[in-house]
Amino acid sequence: MALNYIWIRFFVIGFVVALGQLIFAGNTQIFNDLVNSVFANAKTGFEVSLGLTGALTLWMGLLKVGEKGGVIAIMGRFIGPLFEKLFPGLPKGHPAYGSIMLNISANMLGLDNAATPVGLKAMKEMQEVNPNKDTASNAQIMFLVLNAAGLTILPISIIVYRTQLGAVNPADIFIPILISTFAASLTGMISVAIIQKINLFDKVILAYLGGLSAIIIGIIIYFSGLPKEQISTVSTLTANFLLMSVIILFIVLAFIKKVNVYDAFIEGAKEGFNTSIRIIPFLVAILVAIGVFRASGAMDFIITGITKFFAWMGVDTQFTGALPVALMKPLSGTGARGLMIDAMKIHGADSFIGRLSCTMQGTTDTTFYIIAVYFGSVGIKNTRYSIGCGLLADLVGFTTAIFIAYLFFT
Repeated sequence: MALNYIWIRFFVIGFVVALGQLIFAGNTQIFNDLVNSVFANAKTGFEVSLGLTGALTLWMGLLKVGEKGGVIAIMGRFIGPLFEKLFPGLPKGHPAYGSIMLNISANMLGLDNAATPVGLKAMKEMQEVNPNKDTASNAQIMFLVLNAAGLTILPISIIVYRTQLGAVNPADIFIPILISTFAASLTGMISVAIIQKINLFDKVILAYLGGLSAIIIGIIIYFSGLPKEQISTVSTLTANFLLMSVIILFIVLAFIKKVNVYDAFIEGAKEGFNTSIRIIPFLVAILVAIGVFRASGAMDFIITGITKFFAWMGVDTQFTGALPVALMKPLSGTGARGLMIDAMKIHGADSFIGRLSCTMQGTTDTTFYIIAVYFGSVGIKNTRYSIGCGLLADLVGFTTAIFIAYLFFT
C-alpha cells in the first residue's frame, strides 16, 4: 500500500468524523482543534527529527567505526545462515546482515536511540540492491515488520515510568511484556514469510527460532527468580553494560586493524546528519495526518464501540480502559506513552488498567512512525503489504497482552 493512500485516509476519516460532531453534536470547537492539531503535529514532526539528529550522528559514526573494524562482518557471518533464509533477496554476506542484527539486538534491549540509526543504515544498505527504488523490496518489508513488532527483552523505560508513578513492584510487567512482544514478533515474521513463500520449516530457521525461544524462556525463568525490586536494577545494568561493551568493542577492533577511528567516526557521523534531514518531510506528513485523526475524536468513537460490543457479548470490559494505548501505539509512540502515563495517574500504577497499559506500550513498536522514518529515509513510497503485516503483529501482540494481563493481574 502506498503511503499516499494511508495519508489521505487519515485526513478524510478525521474530517468526516469532525463534520459529524459539528452537525449532530453541535461541537463548534472541533475544527479549531483540528487546525491546532495540524500545526502542533507539524512542529512535533520537526522537533522529533531534530532530536534524532544527535543520536543519528553519534551512532552512524560509531557504526562506521565498527564497519571498518570488522564487527559488522563478524555479526553478519554469525547470523548469516538465518538471514539468508529470511532475506533471500539479499546477496550472501551482504553488509546489511550485520546492521540488521545490531538493530534487532538494540530493540531487544530497549535501546531506541541506538536501534534507529542502525536500522536506517540497514535500510540504506538494502536499498542499494533494491531493483525498484520507490517500492519496498521483500527484504526491506521483512526487516520493517520485525521492527514494527518490536521484540523487547528489557523494557527499561516503562519500568522507570512505573517507578516514578509509585508502583510497588515496577518490574511486574516484565514477563507479560516479554510474552506479548514475542507473540507479536513471531506473528509478524510468519505473516511475511507466508506471503513471500519462505519455508519456515527449514531446519536452519527452526534451529535459530528454537534457540531464540530457549533464550527467551531462560530470561523469563531467571527474572522470575529475582526479587521484584531487583528486576529493574539488573535489567538496566545489563542493557547499559552491553551497550558500552559494544561501543568499546567497535573502537578496539578498529584500533587493532589500524583504522583511523576519529576519521571513520566523522565519515559516518556526516551520513547520520544527512539522513536526519531527509526524514523531516516524511515524518511531518504522517504525524500531521495522525494528529487530525486523533483530534477529530475518531479514536474515542472506536473505543466506545468496542466497549459496547464486548458488553453486549457479556465479556468483561475492564480491559477497554487500556485500549487507547493499543490504538495509539501504531500511530504515535509519544502519544501512546502519554496515554500509558495518563492511565497510571488516573487508575493507579498498580491497577489492572495501569499494568495492562504498560504491557501494551512494551508489546510492539510504532508501525506508522517506523514506516515513515525507515522508508522515507531511502525514498520508498510503495510499502506493499508491510503495513498489513505490521498491524497484524500489533493485533496479535495486544490481544496476547490482554489475556496475559488477566492471567497475571486479576
